[in-house]
Amino acid sequence: MARVISLKFRDGGREYYFDASDKIYREGEIVVVDTALGTECGTVTKASHTISDDQIVKPLKKVIRRADQNDLKKLEQNRKKAAAAFETCEQKIEKYGLDMKLVDVEVAFETGKMTFTFTSDGRVDFRELVKDLASTFHARIELRQIGVRDEARMLGGLGICGQPFCCARFLDDFQPVSIKMAKEQGLSLNPTKISGSCGRLMCCLKYEQDAYVYLNKRTPKVGSTVSTPEGVGVVTDVNLLRGILTVQINDSLPVKVNKDEVTLIKPPPKNKNKKAEEEIPDELNQ
Repeated sequence: MARVISLKFRDGGREYYFDASDKIYREGEIVVVDTALGTECGTVTKASHTISDDQIVKPLKKVIRRADQNDLKKLEQNRKKAAAAFETCEQKIEKYGLDMKLVDVEVAFETGKMTFTFTSDGRVDFRELVKDLASTFHARIELRQIGVRDEARMLGGLGICGQPFCCARFLDDFQPVSIKMAKEQGLSLNPTKISGSCGRLMCCLKYEQDAYVYLNKRTPKVGSTVSTPEGVGVVTDVNLLRGILTVQINDSLPVKVNKDEVTLIKPPPKNKNKKAEEEIPDELNQ
């Protein structure tokens, strides 16, 4: 077992474990820690607690101390420097005519190294830009290209559900999401309705996928021919979560029956939704 704290170095960033030793650190405190990139400052997201050894990657880095007034002053100076560097970099991107969108600038706590994060549809030759930035700020410069999902995580915002982005709140890693998930969950295959603000499929499609896979295996699909207490008919609608089927029997009005009350006679024709799937842009998949 190891006694650790959970720490974030930026809003929307990943949580990392650090060795808390025998000291007590509370949520929200700012502490100075030793990292692979040098000394950094981070915010405690979970107070001192104990976890099993198989949950950590050894060797576990140590917490050096709580941030003092000098540390906090340096953090504020770095934030102001990063804000100014952001504006300067945007001007230089326009100067060199580069097809890239600047997302964030970060100044390392101890070394002063400056990391410029950007998005772009393709590869960018930014060698001249790096030289110009190094000459301007007299610091080590790194340009890092990220994807649109990472951009959404860094910038944050509200999803169509009205809640802050999942990726900015609690997701450590992006899970693969596919059009098949939207189809199995009975969602509209309209890209505008199943895409997040990043333009990719919504991460939340993954959350209930296992439950929908389980229910789909045990529920007749739309287009299936089934036997019901009212007679033989064709399934025209399915409510997976409630287990209710709408069945058209001959020319009479559709009836609603529980899936446990029907017997499958013939499954639906294959590739019924193939055309609709082909209309979904490939770039929506991740």
